[in-house]
Amino acid sequence: MDVHVPRVLLPAACAAVLLASLAACSGSPERAEEPTRQAAQPAAVRQASDLESAYQKVIRDVLPSVVQIQGRNELGSGVVYDTRGHIVTNAHVVGDEKRFQVTTANSEDPLSATLVASYPQQDLAVVKLDRAPRGLRAATFADSANVQVGQIVLAMGSPLGLASSVTQGIVSATGRTVTEGRSGGTGATLGNMVQTSAAINPGNSGGALVNLDGQVVGVPTLAAVDPNLGSGAAPGIGFAIPSSMVKTIAGQIVKDGKVTDSGRAALNITGRTVVNDDYQPAGVAVVDVADGGAADKAGLRTGDVITGLGGTDITTITSLAEALAGARPGQRTTVTYSRDGRSTTVDVTLGEQ
Repeated sequence: MDVHVPRVLLPAACAAVLLASLAACSGSPERAEEPTRQAAQPAAVRQASDLESAYQKVIRDVLPSVVQIQGRNELGSGVVYDTRGHIVTNAHVVGDEKRFQVTTANSEDPLSATLVASYPQQDLAVVKLDRAPRGLRAATFADSANVQVGQIVLAMGSPLGLASSVTQGIVSATGRTVTEGRSGGTGATLGNMVQTSAAINPGNSGGALVNLDGQVVGVPTLAAVDPNLGSGAAPGIGFAIPSSMVKTIAGQIVKDGKVTDSGRAALNITGRTVVNDDYQPAGVAVVDVADGGAADKAGLRTGDVITGLGGTDITTITSLAEALAGARPGQRTTVTYSRDGRSTTVDVTLGEQ
């Protein structure tokens, strides 16, 4: 009986593994695996080809909406906001200038443009072409609430002056709060930022971070700096202002010529960082309180030292700005402060910046 067991079990086992390939069921495991490998290889090639085609389609669709902006001192990128010639970019790209030369992806001839308004608090600005060329293509801005970690994204812009460049990566994180340096930035604290692994270099600022549906999910604004590299950027860590915020700010500038509703929470104070006896940051001293503002209504006054907002310890003016960046005007929270050596916590309804 032992002699006949292999003859019965071998075909049965082979059939169980290779039901879809009975002709290959010869009792040789190595031969049985060959068709599977051969079938898998073309599928992988097809998937790679499909992804490559998707990249190329997105680039064809979106790159004509990404421009290079040249001022007297700064060079950056921008995104066509509408067919009337409005272009959204970073405030630190326009700086204090009013006139610019704009080069589109389809033309080497620069077009003149004028600043409409800049909003350094969110590091956004809008310029307008003096004459919008025929066929100017506006970008489509996504709802950034739908951005997911792991999404493939392409960064488009003019890094180091190389116009119409494209890099690729993924969304590494969402909801980041970052503070820009004043050297090369506006010093603004920006909330709800999109973090990406796509390469972001000088000149990318103001460009487009785009998903594979051809929608702008953010405006690349800055790259992280590795303290161990001095002023060198940390590879693969870039940040973009989310598209929903871009639409909110740019839309107001286009409509009203200025920002009328920032969406940024504030205590409506002027403050400065104070240090303790060990010269360590210990809170934010209130220098001035705006009449009728959030802090005024909560009972804060000049000389108070803010040490907490909600559940966050406040040690510096930057930490206060970062805590406020994650909040909304009208939101109720608490402020902890010291006055005459006594600590007090009060409820506050946040105002608007």
